[in-house]
This record gives sequence, structure tokens and C-alpha cells, in this order.
Amino acid sequence: EVQLVESGGGLVQAGGSLRLACAASGFTFDDYAKAWFRQAPGKKREAVSTINHSGSRTYYEDSVKGRFTISSDHARNTVYLQMNSLRPEDTATYYCAAVEGKNLPDPWPEEFDNWGQGIQVTVSS
Repeated sequence: EVQLVESGGGLVQAGGSLRLACAASGFTFDDYAKAWFRQAPGKKREAVSTINHSGSRTYYEDSVKGRFTISSDHARNTVYLQMNSLRPEDTATYYCAAVEGKNLPDPWPEEFDNWGQGIQVTVSS
């Protein structure tokens, strides 16, 4: 059974940093692309960042470029999202997602078929 468990969320002031972690189990980590999505109340779920199976290719949504960094630790079966210079508009529930395949998936929720339960990130102004 594929399991994705997020951690590291919380409340932070604008300009601060958080690192989200997603511990994966139940599948061969190296065979799956991973992603971080977020969803704010009343808004659609959007891709924040994606990473291919090997970690060699990444995608970032425009508003987080230069501030967020996705990485994958294949020894720990964990994917991270380092978030710096956080803004109030980054406030959302953040979800880890994974899909089997060697390519970098398009950044749409329907491209991913495995999801974590989500974790709240709140940035105060």
C-alpha cells in the first residue's frame, strides 16, 4: 500500500522558513515522480513543485521560483520542500503526491494518483 506522510508544517511569520517532509512507503521510491501541491480555502489545488523519479528534473510554479526548493533523499525515501521567504499568500494545506513513471509529469492534480493527507502551512503578516 502506497503511503505518503507529510510533516513540518505550522505557523510562521512572513519572511520565515519551513521545511516540509514527505515520508514515502509501500512503493519503489526510485520509480516514482513526486510533487508538492497546495490548496487554499475556496481555491483549486495547484502544483507548487514537482520532481522526476531520479531527482534530476524539477518544476516550480512561478510564484515560488527562487524561494522554494524541492529535493528527494533516496536513502530515506523522503521528498522535501524547503520554503524560504514565506508570504501570507503561501498559506494553504500542502499535499505530497506521487505517480509511477520516469518522466516529469505535467503539474496537474489528475496526473498523480497517490496523495498524502495534507498538512497546514500558515504564514502570518
